[in-house]
Amino acid sequence: MNDLNDLQSKIESLQNEINFKNGLISILAHDSKSLFGNFVWLIEAIEQKTISEQDFFRLLPQVKSDAQKNLQTVQDSTAWLKTQYGDYKIKPEKIPVVDLFHDLQEKYVADLKQKNLNFYFKGDTKAFVETDRILLQYVLDKIVNNAVKYSLPGQDIYLQEVTEDHQVVISVVDSGTGMDEKFLSNIYTYENPVFQGTAGETGVGLSLKIVKNFISLMQGSIKIVSSESTGTNVSLFLPKLKE
Repeated sequence: MNDLNDLQSKIESLQNEINFKNGLISILAHDSKSLFGNFVWLIEAIEQKTISEQDFFRLLPQVKSDAQKNLQTVQDSTAWLKTQYGDYKIKPEKIPVVDLFHDLQEKYVADLKQKNLNFYFKGDTKAFVETDRILLQYVLDKIVNNAVKYSLPGQDIYLQEVTEDHQVVISVVDSGTGMDEKFLSNIYTYENPVFQGTAGETGVGLSLKIVKNFISLMQGSIKIVSSESTGTNVSLFLPKLKE
């Protein structure tokens, strides 16, 4: 019976991996086709003088936004590919949680200032987590990025740490726009809608799918609790530092 359960688990794991890769390819193909199609259309319109210079410059901000979104997709895909090829191995190290907070605080200083957001740390400033730094930094970066994206001016964002018996829980909590509960079940699939940030930011939703993949590589889990208009709490459950 145990062998049957193990086999079923492996089959489900392989199916999830296949779905992830197929979804990734689909997103890359769709976005690239859309972006380059817009470029070609603009160039041809200028060559054939079917649009005015005024219309051309009016369209540039949207083209720039599409290009930035496409670049983010490529960067996310590259981060994931590094874990799939070249014999990538998890490299656990002792990481102070508060150092992760300071790194994020420094990276997002301009975005936080632009939207008038406050970013705070809650928890034990001496707490550590033992895991792969590259993967954890990627995961937290994407979660904080979403928190900033969906927060309204003047709101607070927290990076919280709680050390339990067998795990360290790191949470990113915001009081932003949140999402309806009906969307949560599809948050890691390729059918979930693309949400727009409070300053018009957009994304393809790929980052959270890679986040879940990376959390699995770190032998941890992720939980998202969100409610429309009240905010979102994303918690990472990671194995506790070995004594």
